[in-house]
Amino acid sequence: MRKSGILMHISSLPGPWGIGTMGKNAYAFVDFLQAAGQSYWQILPLSPTGYGDSPYQSFSTFAGNDYLIDPELLLQQNLLTKAELEAYSWGDGGRVNYGNLYENRKKLLFHAFRRFVPHANYEKFVEDNHRWLSDYALFIALKEKFHGQCWYHWPAALVMRSETELASYRAELDESIRFQYFLQYIFHCQWHDLKHYAHEKGIQIIGDVPIYVPLDSADVLANPALFQLDRNRRPQKVAGCPPDSFTADGQLWGNPLYDWHNMKATGYQWWIQRLQAATQLYDVVRLDHFRGFESYWAIPATDNTAKNGCWMPGPGMDFIRTLQQAFPQGQFIAEDLGYVTDEVRQLQLDSGYPGMKVMEFAFDSREAGNYLPHLYPVNSVCYTGTHDNVTLKQWFQEADAQDVARARAYLGLHEAEGYIWGMIRGAMSSVSQLCIVQMQDYLELDGSARMNFPGTLSANNWSWRAEPGFASSQLAQRIHEITTRYARD
Repeated sequence: MRKSGILMHISSLPGPWGIGTMGKNAYAFVDFLQAAGQSYWQILPLSPTGYGDSPYQSFSTFAGNDYLIDPELLLQQNLLTKAELEAYSWGDGGRVNYGNLYENRKKLLFHAFRRFVPHANYEKFVEDNHRWLSDYALFIALKEKFHGQCWYHWPAALVMRSETELASYRAELDESIRFQYFLQYIFHCQWHDLKHYAHEKGIQIIGDVPIYVPLDSADVLANPALFQLDRNRRPQKVAGCPPDSFTADGQLWGNPLYDWHNMKATGYQWWIQRLQAATQLYDVVRLDHFRGFESYWAIPATDNTAKNGCWMPGPGMDFIRTLQQAFPQGQFIAEDLGYVTDEVRQLQLDSGYPGMKVMEFAFDSREAGNYLPHLYPVNSVCYTGTHDNVTLKQWFQEADAQDVARARAYLGLHEAEGYIWGMIRGAMSSVSQLCIVQMQDYLELDGSARMNFPGTLSANNWSWRAEPGFASSQLAQRIHEITTRYARD
């Protein structure tokens, strides 16, 4: 059961639409994965991007990102015309320009909405997803009406979810709401078709579920009792990570924290519904920040750094057992990185979910955890690096000389093979049941291709895109060779 895969978000695919989409280049990447002998395609959350253009700060944990809808597929369905496609410029195909997408993408897709004739499949989608879709569509329509303001600046009756007020706005914003229904239907249709094609090629999808949702989201607005909010529905404490050797001030994420007592009283129904949606999108679900289920760092909402937070108990195995009962066949990965204690390690072991090992951490003298490959358990997923890490090339360029020397000695790195491919060899040869390599590392790209720098706001975050022709047959052959050498597929 030794498997391998590649980490690359859909947004990073090349193409003419300003961002990677679920069109022909996504299908071509599936073909590349098959030719390279891979079994998995790992992506980032498919949710709409929010604050900082991050897929981890989404307006809805249930919705799909309509930026990823492929316009050419809509042309083939006669929902768009060639003239409409040519009416907008999406840039030179380099980095994702989220400002351009925000200004123009919905204008283009609105033409398709106007031509769309609802039918039985559409009506079934709306009915099946009404629980979250209704709240999300109204949320986005209201957000547009109030010029992007966070919901706590809206009229008080809306914030407190007066049924009379909600009904009034639903009537007023009917077309905008139906437009959001349409976008979600098209997203899910295109994703279903792409996922089905991947399955035909022997490729499964690993997706990501962020542990937290942002305050400015349909999820918090519609479910205030499930979060630690005061009577004005403002956060009392917020999420983040404590200071460590990497960040002196810690990480202040700012997300509202869950009220785990109320969550438990409902049988964790919101989480079950959330993961039901995720398991329909993905074959394997990575549970982000798994250590937060054991205990979480709670920071006063008025603070500007994470320094003054404190550890609070999470739901632990009570929550995990509930998930296991709800998803007896579910496949999950525990993202157990960060400040890991014996209690977190025990929770991961008791859950049975494979944890994560990162090759870059194995040789980093600042890293207190033990990530040397000869100590990996079989029930683990080995990564060269994740979306939050530097690329391997950048690591070798910027790491302490002693750390590089440690990697060179441990892995027997040499110039003929190349240090990057030597690090990939180390990951592939580990006993971990699954090995995932970032596409940037196979392409031997430097720090300009890094996907995200945690704790920062930058146009360079979440915007990297591969160049056309990146998925060559020669590269597929080389990946296939190292994959089969270590009995993976």
